[in-house]
Amino acid sequence: MGSTSGQPEKIAVDAMGGDLGPAEMVEAVKLALAEFPGLNPINLVGDEAVLQPLLRSANLDRHPLLTVTHASEVITPEDEVMQAIKRKRDASMLRAIDLVKSGEAGAVVSTGNTKILVAAGTLKLRTLDGVERPALAPIVPREGGHFILIDGGANPEAKAQHLVHNAILGTHYCRVVLGIEKPRVGLLTIGTEENKGNALISETHDALKKLNGLINYAGPVEGFHVFLDEVDVVVCDGFVGNICLKSWESMSKFFSRTLKTNLKANPLRMLGALIAQGAFKELKQRIQPERYGGAPLLGLRGNILKAHGSANRQAVKNAIRDANECIRIDLNHRIEVDVAQANNVLQPAASV
Repeated sequence: MGSTSGQPEKIAVDAMGGDLGPAEMVEAVKLALAEFPGLNPINLVGDEAVLQPLLRSANLDRHPLLTVTHASEVITPEDEVMQAIKRKRDASMLRAIDLVKSGEAGAVVSTGNTKILVAAGTLKLRTLDGVERPALAPIVPREGGHFILIDGGANPEAKAQHLVHNAILGTHYCRVVLGIEKPRVGLLTIGTEENKGNALISETHDALKKLNGLINYAGPVEGFHVFLDEVDVVVCDGFVGNICLKSWESMSKFFSRTLKTNLKANPLRMLGALIAQGAFKELKQRIQPERYGGAPLLGLRGNILKAHGSANRQAVKNAIRDANECIRIDLNHRIEVDVAQANNVLQPAASV
């Protein structure tokens, strides 16, 4: 979807959905406008009565790259998916998606309810040609860098074709945000031997091997491979991916809290912690979620980036940067071309 006015496509930012409130979203926008030269215009979507005083306080009320679209309602974590979509049509999240649908914006950034964002995005924008299901693609730290996990929870009941598409979606997004031209793609399973895993894994593995050249398929990977420098894109269904993602986040918090407690146990350990504080600071920066602020919902006719509900201004700022990059390189067109090629290879009879 292109801009209807011929002007640079805007980034629609849902200002009302996050745990930290619209004030944090305004500060995120201020940081993005200040730090990223060449940033596309931003359309902040939310209650004008709430936003305008915040914008004046941040000296953004007359910024040439910032506009406000009024939305009188807010999607909450308690809202049911279809009821919210039908009854809260003036919610900030839904209005932001509508801006992409109409061509007034090229991307949405939201910290709101994930289920409703996925459902509304899919219903309103529809999937790209050849793609049946969208997929969430969070970025996870690993040895020496980061990897793309896809799917992080959008499609829990996947078929082999969906996982093949995930590999293509993840490959293209990895090029955008991690700068890896030929990302190594691994299929998450319970063993690296041939035919190890369930029927879905076996069928997907056979299909991915046929796409050599279109993607850089490294083969099956197990859970203990993903945090080593083995692959750059980890492919799975949304059920497995969401469990992995939340387990890893929980484990990270567990280690952080346990380490902090143990280092404060006695004066000697506290001294050691003081000596090693540089290493601890570097580790914290290395694994902090703010570095890559949003997980894109890939495969739709429009760019949607989902930031965590508790995302702070740094995380949202970086999600805005990633949304801008998706618009700049026309990510969806590139995905569509490769998906069409993959479908022709795997289903030649259907393309005749």
